[in-house]
Amino acid sequence: MDRKPDTIVLIHGLWMTALSWENWVKRYTEKGYRVIARSWPGMDVDIEQLRRDPSPIATLGLSEIVEHYESIIRGLDSPPIIMGHSFGGLVTQILLDRGWGAAGVAIASAPVKGIFLLPFSTIRVSFPALSNPADLHKAEPLNAEQFHYAFTNTLGAEESLAAFNRYAVPGPDHVLFQAAFANFNPHAATAVDFRNDHRAPLLLIAGGHDHISPPAVVKANFSLYRKSKAVTDYKEYTERTHYTLGQRGWEEVADYALAWAEGHARTQSMSAAT
Repeated sequence: MDRKPDTIVLIHGLWMTALSWENWVKRYTEKGYRVIARSWPGMDVDIEQLRRDPSPIATLGLSEIVEHYESIIRGLDSPPIIMGHSFGGLVTQILLDRGWGAAGVAIASAPVKGIFLLPFSTIRVSFPALSNPADLHKAEPLNAEQFHYAFTNTLGAEESLAAFNRYAVPGPDHVLFQAAFANFNPHAATAVDFRNDHRAPLLLIAGGHDHISPPAVVKANFSLYRKSKAVTDYKEYTERTHYTLGQRGWEEVADYALAWAEGHARTQSMSAAT
């Protein structure tokens, strides 16, 4: 029997864990949803442990991350609302393309294959890892200064450091390489079918002060779907940074994302390619 979604799956991005969704989990749970926010494979451990020894995630790639969440969704009774931030937004797009989900929201999504021009701010954040091919199978953290530029660029130093201390972890450089060189790889893990007319509705959200996924990147992503008959919408918050999940005023973004998903969610029975 068809029914509206009762579950929300939240997917975090690079240099973060599922803890980054803590405010959203509480808010959506209070609205009556079952909320699933799990970290990438190998990252569901204590943050301090991950900081001390990130070697278990050093070779983690995008395909393994997608399969991890695909397995979670496959075990549900009905299609969930899928929301992802940064690389989690990219994972969300891939999952929708594969037929999963009732609706998807990609917040400050990492670039899909097909986006060719990246702004300087995006390159600046990624360059330390991408400049050394030997880092392909390493898991490296951002330092506090890099985190301030990448995530919390509108916060003061003290508030930025508090966010860094609570949320920041090493991330597998492999996924950065996969995204950066996707356009040269015919089998890129970041590819989606932009002409897929049968995927669930997708909302792309951008932040005007985002240094990692600025509006130019998200708009380019949105434009790639222009020939699909599936619902695709774009929303921009001019004052938001890449830290939008925890930045002051996050409630507005969370409520809009949920309202949009509720209004556009498909209610048919779960189905996806196996």
